[in-house]
Amino acid sequence: MTPIRLRRHELTFQPESARVIIRPFIPSEAWRVASILDRALALSDEDAAAQWQALHTDFASRHFDIESLLLAQYEKVRPRIPRHRDLPRGRQLLIGALFSGEYALESAALFNPSIVAHPDQSHVPEGGLRFIMSLRATGEGHISSIEFRTGIIFRDGAVSVEPVSRFVTTPEVVPNPTYYKRRFLMKLQEMGLANTHAAAVMDTLPESFNLQQLDESVNRVRQQFKPVRSDLRRALECIRWLADSNYELLFSPRLAMSERIIFPVSPNESNGIEDARFVRFVDDDGSVMYCATYTAYNGRVVLPQLIETEDFLHFRVLTLNGSAVQNKGMALFPRRINGRYAMLSRQDDENLYLMFSDKAHHWSDPQLLMRPVEMWESVKIGNCGSPIETEAGWLVITHGVGPMRKYCIGAALLDLNDPSKVIGRLKEPLISPPDSSEREGYVPNVVYSCGSMLHGRELILPYAMSDKVTAIATVSLDDLLAALKA
Repeated sequence: MTPIRLRRHELTFQPESARVIIRPFIPSEAWRVASILDRALALSDEDAAAQWQALHTDFASRHFDIESLLLAQYEKVRPRIPRHRDLPRGRQLLIGALFSGEYALESAALFNPSIVAHPDQSHVPEGGLRFIMSLRATGEGHISSIEFRTGIIFRDGAVSVEPVSRFVTTPEVVPNPTYYKRRFLMKLQEMGLANTHAAAVMDTLPESFNLQQLDESVNRVRQQFKPVRSDLRRALECIRWLADSNYELLFSPRLAMSERIIFPVSPNESNGIEDARFVRFVDDDGSVMYCATYTAYNGRVVLPQLIETEDFLHFRVLTLNGSAVQNKGMALFPRRINGRYAMLSRQDDENLYLMFSDKAHHWSDPQLLMRPVEMWESVKIGNCGSPIETEAGWLVITHGVGPMRKYCIGAALLDLNDPSKVIGRLKEPLISPPDSSEREGYVPNVVYSCGSMLHGRELILPYAMSDKVTAIATVSLDDLLAALKA
């Protein structure tokens, strides 16, 4: 059999500790907050202004509009200031800085990439393709977020990436998002909250409601059933938790792609947004939506969620529903199959499953698709992103875990009309960590990807090396299909 032509590009995506955001640094103990405020308020106006000017000199060049960021932190503690005193702007900024800290988003790693065609293909050289790559960035405390890069794949297969900005910016969290009642009720039922308390909140809401309307209904029920018993308190807390887990983000169009960062917002992802698998989904009517499944992690439990965006500026984050929404590694097919959505998943932390659904947000009834077969995947298998449509079938890039927890990248081919039929699988890995340049890192002996794409007859496969750094390989599609069909 002809060897599969694989080209490892010299281009790598390295973590950069200097890319930082400002995060709250507020003690949990009320007395400590009060002590810090007392010291700040004891300064004269002149000393407070001087302290702020020194901070501005030290930190302003590291952030876009640092004053707005620090004033936002000041507003979080302003209610604790005695009699809500009106303070000079300089002292407000100093107080905001006292309750803030920098966080280096990618100081530990920049890994687990996925890649899609950019929605804007204007001014691209003939035969080229502009792409967006998502990356999992990890910093102190192993908190993960999503970063982006953009570049061009040229006709000859060369890859260039736009310069990466020194700055990163978190988006505006839309303050009053909308929800769909049927979806909301379905998730409450899965959470075991289909009871009279939940019904009392939800019954008066319209089919499409916003956060303000939900809060008003929650407060009405809380007043109606005083004193509030523990079961009611739990129901109301869970309803608000679910609302906080579904949110919208908005970036300024003035920001370069590398300046946009999606950092954890909701309680269920407080310890990280992990392994986003982006796919360009084309619906039956021709409309395009960029979707990503990802794993929300709160330090104890993982929860698969969904991101939707049309332009990489406005993002909608949604909980997924259904009995099969569990474990990691859900990957959406890029179009419907016979009128239904399709998804790869791993239900049992060992095998690869296939699911179909009439709704993109509800998944159940998984069917076993592939078990581990070869020794290099004998511990468990999973997908490395959404399937790719080819004339020969659905190309699925897989990962396999074998002896010594070594991760390798493989491939399989599924029938176009019935993807439950496996046409072929590689017996040997497509990519494995061959030497110290790829096997040493935060987690050794790992190569891993969250999504690849086609450019002509080449597979563009970005992959992470040992959960530290990201690289790009290109693979001959014809060679790969020949090996799979053989």
